[in-house]
Amino acid sequence: MNDDSSPYRLHSGSPDSPVILHVPHSSRTVPADVRRGILLHDAALERELDHMTDSHTAQIAAAAATGLASVAPWRFVNQLSRLVVDPERFPDEREEMLAVGMGAVYTGTSHRGELRSDTHDGRPLLDRYFHPYAKAMTEAVGERLNAVGRAVVIDVHSYPAEPLPYELHGTGPRPPICLGTDPFHTPPELLAAAQKAFAGFGGTGIDSPFAGAYVPLEYYEVDPRVSALMIEIRRDVYMDEPGGPAGPGLVALAEALAELVRLTHSG
Repeated sequence: MNDDSSPYRLHSGSPDSPVILHVPHSSRTVPADVRRGILLHDAALERELDHMTDSHTAQIAAAAATGLASVAPWRFVNQLSRLVVDPERFPDEREEMLAVGMGAVYTGTSHRGELRSDTHDGRPLLDRYFHPYAKAMTEAVGERLNAVGRAVVIDVHSYPAEPLPYELHGTGPRPPICLGTDPFHTPPELLAAAQKAFAGFGGTGIDSPFAGAYVPLEYYEVDPRVSALMIEIRRDVYMDEPGGPAGPGLVALAEALAELVRLTHSG
């Protein structure tokens, strides 16, 4: 599915590009029927979206891909809020975020409140949104492998300058740019390229306050041809928090992301 009504959208890049910019948390859209299962009143839901949305990250990825990158990467963009389903969670008990009600279908809020009832049955949302998203992302990675023999998934996220109560690892460093890595899927040269590309933002850190990198389960810890890195941008670098407009930092970030794409292609 890849039309205006789709919960995700794959934007084509260059046929010879291995890079997929993955933007899972940039949307604020919650369909009306999903909204009925959420316990927050409208104003509280808007505040929760302010805190939990990686605002403007789709714009950063689009600017990098369409106006700045010498070889256009592909972009896989979630069209729905992570409050519908979070496509980067495990759909089962392996997910540590279940401890704060934030597995694939959230029952808790950013401030440890109640988003959905503890008895809420998330299976219909998984069937309707999570599993089709995962299938489409798996297919997108497979297409890059078939086309160029490798795939590089670069996650584009953001995070607040001050930790939110739901964060399980919020006491560690909060650098301007956090690089999330995976021991199997993040080769040293990809990490080094990101450190070089984002060097101008006052420092990069690794796996704090957020760690890991997204790889579709079919390839996870199985296929070394799939590389992955997560870019977590501290929000005060480019926007007014929480949920405010973007500032001039957005352009510089898009340029850095385009540089990372260039380095990834040349490497």
